Amino acid sequence: MKILYICTHNRCRSILSEAITRHLASDLIEARSAGSQPAGEVHPTSLKALRAAGIDTSGLQSQSWNELESFAPDLVVTVCDSAAGESCPLWFGKALKVHWGLEDPSKLTGTEEEIDAAFRASIAVISERVAALKTIATLDKSEWTAALADLGAK
Repeated sequence: MKILYICTHNRCRSILSEAITRHLASDLIEARSAGSQPAGEVHPTSLKALRAAGIDTSGLQSQSWNELESFAPDLVVTVCDSAAGESCPLWFGKALKVHWGLEDPSKLTGTEEEIDAAFRASIAVISERVAALKTIATLDKSEWTAALADLGAK
């Protein structure tokens, strides 16, 4: 299964999702991330939180989805938080599409401990979803749509 995680700036949630997927499911899933308007750099606390969780950060970069035209994902996952009024980029390719509304921990204010806790919480949520995707990746491709719907992800 090839997954492309997208959000607008590709500096936090999509990066976290890519790294966690590589960490937990690289045997079944090839993951990349990109943005419609990439920031050009990965949020430093994203890298710090991933490293603290024992997740490799090498090769992570904020990049445009235009750079991944040849990737041809099977599944595109948007990770913006539409509940917070964020607009999600639209992928017009032929891939299955799923939306994971994730609060952006990089936009939170508070103490360093509170911000670190928000990143840990995001990593935990993404890890749970990747575990479910790993199970789906073992199914026949014709079963993915129904399995994603069963997860409550459309």
